[in-house]
Amino acid sequence: MRMEVFKDRIDKNNIPKHVAIIMDGNGRWAEKHGRARMFGHEHGVESVRSVVEGADEIGIKYLTLYAFSTENWARPKDEVNALMALLVQAIENETNNLLKNNVRLKTIGNIADLPEMVRMSLQKSIDKLKNNTGLTLVLALSYSGRWDIVNALKQIAGEVKKDRMNPDEINDIVFSKYMSTAEIPDPELLIRTSGEYRVSNFLLWEIAYSELFYTSKLWPDFRKEDLWEALVDYQGRERRFGKTREQITN
Repeated sequence: MRMEVFKDRIDKNNIPKHVAIIMDGNGRWAEKHGRARMFGHEHGVESVRSVVEGADEIGIKYLTLYAFSTENWARPKDEVNALMALLVQAIENETNNLLKNNVRLKTIGNIADLPEMVRMSLQKSIDKLKNNTGLTLVLALSYSGRWDIVNALKQIAGEVKKDRMNPDEINDIVFSKYMSTAEIPDPELLIRTSGEYRVSNFLLWEIAYSELFYTSKLWPDFRKEDLWEALVDYQGRERRFGKTREQITN
């Protein structure tokens, strides 16, 4: 099937508001091409551009990309430094295009751990795009689902300690307000590339009811047509949230 056909099969009345993607396979893609790992990361930027365009075209409101995890800090120093430089370059190169396409930018994660040049570049882009009203592109940087949960717990514990919150008041709704994703709806669809079948510490609280879509494609080969294929698959599933089929259909 030609990939363009998937776009025509998408039900525009059943578009997930939020899609999250674990972008995996850059290193393996580079190895397949006989090149260093950074070659894969560089080509992965082209995939980001295509997927952002595809999400915007189809009407997705939030797209979260797992760009750099807290575990990624353990990679070789040269690779981490090159990734940070690539991130700055990509932000600077893509901001005007995002502005033209009415895309807003947001970050989640322990941003304070990022190098100053990255933080400055990110903030400059966020400020430039803040009045846009279309797709919100969320970059998860120095991010970990466990870190986010622990950080929320610390904030809530502080509120309780100062007698500004009663422990009996704490529920999942209250807890969610202290997460870095508090202003973002939970993702209805989580996509992972490269054929791996795990969530890798990504949005652990938020994906409780997300549909999972795995593809063997390595991230640098992933394009907006692949996103549309995942949406068609998503729309073919029945989401019951613990209810019976009869409750959903009646």
